[in-house]
Amino acid sequence: MVRFLTRKTGHPQRKALNHRIVAGLDIGTCFIRTVIAEVDSDDKVEIIGVSKVPSQGVRNGVIVNVEAAMNSIRESIEAAEQQAGVLVTYVFTDIGGSQVETMNSTGTAIVDTRGRNQPMEIGVDAKMRAIESAKAVLIPFDKIRLTVIPQEFYVDDTLYPDPIGIKGVRLDVKTHLVSASRTALENIRQCILRAEYNVDLDHTCLKTLAISRACAYDDEIDLGSIIIDLGGGTTDVMVLNKGAPVFTTSIPAGGNRVTNDIAQVMGVPFAVAEKLKLDYGTAWLFGGEDREEVIIPGIGNLPPEQSNREVLSEIIQARLEEILNMAREAVIKGSNLKHLNGSIILTGGGALMNGIVELTQNVWKTTAVRLGQASELGEVDLPYRSPEFATCVGIVLVNKKVNPNGTSGTRATSGVSEGAMGKLKKILKKFC
Repeated sequence: MVRFLTRKTGHPQRKALNHRIVAGLDIGTCFIRTVIAEVDSDDKVEIIGVSKVPSQGVRNGVIVNVEAAMNSIRESIEAAEQQAGVLVTYVFTDIGGSQVETMNSTGTAIVDTRGRNQPMEIGVDAKMRAIESAKAVLIPFDKIRLTVIPQEFYVDDTLYPDPIGIKGVRLDVKTHLVSASRTALENIRQCILRAEYNVDLDHTCLKTLAISRACAYDDEIDLGSIIIDLGGGTTDVMVLNKGAPVFTTSIPAGGNRVTNDIAQVMGVPFAVAEKLKLDYGTAWLFGGEDREEVIIPGIGNLPPEQSNREVLSEIIQARLEEILNMAREAVIKGSNLKHLNGSIILTGGGALMNGIVELTQNVWKTTAVRLGQASELGEVDLPYRSPEFATCVGIVLVNKKVNPNGTSGTRATSGVSEGAMGKLKKILKKFC
């Protein structure tokens, strides 16, 4: 499919000779975010465009209105294109929340395929056969296996980080299998295609896996860390240990629950509650600001009311504490890990809430909590290092070496293609 270009942009072109352009798209409950990066011949990434637009047609991370979501997707990508100075034809995206299921599985391969059971040097073939064996797990018809992530390799019951080159008779592997809803993936694909961009669902990335690529250090992954993505509709959690994911889950609650609580307790519309949360909200009072005045806009002919940040904070803290406790209980029950020496990494729009680090430290009983920020990848004045863009940056990093359909996936912003001219003529006919 060719992206039809129906407009000319007024911004300068970027010279991207021999460079690839990679666009990461994160379809969230509250916002749709896009990051566009330029990747050179050495696979060095430079972020050149970032955008965030309100999300329409998405509820709790699930697309419920294809037309509305399509328009938001197009608006987000076009805003990033305008900033980057390129036109994107191909995007990479992610999936998470209730649309994803994960499980751990094991696989085995006999190294000597001749059946002699003699120790032989393990090569790529044996490694791949073991992984394929781990994938032989029945999944529901309405699911598609998205990816398989190796966790540990054992050669004749001895643990090796990488078995290649080791001699042995039997190779065992532990893996983390990720499957996703067929319907959800198809709706994502339809939205992107209708927005006139290409997408290959084979490269769709697990949301928390993308975040780990962008924000988690190697030492943190080896020692054991937890990623908590605080979204609007869901809170996605991934436990990393010994260099790989060991447990993934999604809590069906996020920032919108907080806003709903504010709306109900203070008797204001959702939009007003959201503004109060963003303007005055805090998850942890540090002292001194508790009596700070908060003006609640009047509804209809009623005059504005006066409250304070302590009241607002109590509402916010109660709900966020509940969500974090739900995540903690799920991790303890699902991962079977007693102790982790890494960090708790907070990302998503909810990570921007004032005091969220302190509240998380209190709930999890640890000081090893930090906000997830990507490394510097280009222009420092772009907001891509914010925790809310962690997923988009991770999508770019995961797919930086992918060259879809043998093309760069982009086209310079000057000029109009023949396809664009044809489409433009059709549009003009409507007015003639």
